Amino acid sequence: MPRTKGDHEARRRDVSEAVWRVMATRGFAGLTLRAVAAELGATTGLLTHYFPTKPALVEYALDLLDRRTRARPRRSTGPGLAALRDALLDILPLTPEATDSNRVWVSSWDTALSDPALSADHARRYAESRTRLTERVAAAQALGEVAPGDPAGIATCAQSFTLGLVVQALLAPAQFPPERQVELLDEYLAGLTPRTG
Repeated sequence: MPRTKGDHEARRRDVSEAVWRVMATRGFAGLTLRAVAAELGATTGLLTHYFPTKPALVEYALDLLDRRTRARPRRSTGPGLAALRDALLDILPLTPEATDSNRVWVSSWDTALSDPALSADHARRYAESRTRLTERVAAAQALGEVAPGDPAGIATCAQSFTLGLVVQALLAPAQFPPERQVELLDEYLAGLTPRTG
């Protein structure tokens, strides 16, 4: 009996979930056709139908990571500084799902740094994130909630602070539990508000 398109799509979803589980537990260094096949309970021969080479698997994994990141629910508590805070909170590993996603992103940096095309893709993603943060900084400045200054520069610093906090939370989760991450972010944001007096 021939396989239907629905069978193919179901198998592709199963493969996607297996790729995700391997990345979440082993990082990009552990992402191999053999590891994905074992997670799927299949042969590597079956996987070569989807990923004929390791670079094809890596490209697919990064695309899957990007799609999952974009599909994640986002906070939305209001305009101005609250919107900037929401965007930065959405980056942090505050939930098990966000921790898995961040672990995969951070583990992908090594792979991206050794491949110019992947490096350019990562740079583009972070630049797009900075653009969105810049818009939120400018809106907060217009409301008088963030001190005057170059919104793009402020957004770059905010992104850099948050990504640094991500790394620390992943490497030392006992020292940087979710409540501590939020506390540190709020302290950072307080430093952006206009000085009074």
